[in-house]
Amino acid sequence: MSKPEVDFIPGPPPAELQITDLVVGDGEEAVAGGVVDVHYVGVEFESGEEFDSSWNRGQSARFPLPQLIGAWQQGIPGMKVGGRRQLVCPPELAYGPVGGGHRLSGQTLIFVIDLLGVG
Repeated sequence: MSKPEVDFIPGPPPAELQITDLVVGDGEEAVAGGVVDVHYVGVEFESGEEFDSSWNRGQSARFPLPQLIGAWQQGIPGMKVGGRRQLVCPPELAYGPVGGGHRLSGQTLIFVIDLLGVG
């Protein structure tokens, strides 16, 4: 797979986490509390500006799910290796409300995540 283009989503930002499978994988399944190896792109919902991308660094990222933002902890389990999933994350499941101390606090974020491996 190549780096995804993240489509602009019209309308107001969602209040709940939105999970959309863009490609359904057929490999091992990610589990809550597990470790995942992913490629991802993150953009701001309102501006569509990219703020992070493992693709730009030329290597995937390996994380224990419990160390990640709530949206990833809820949105990745059940995904299978080889899959691509879009998460639209309200601030509470991303970097918290405005004034939370992170440059993305208060922002609704969109991530497109490719699951490369688990475990």
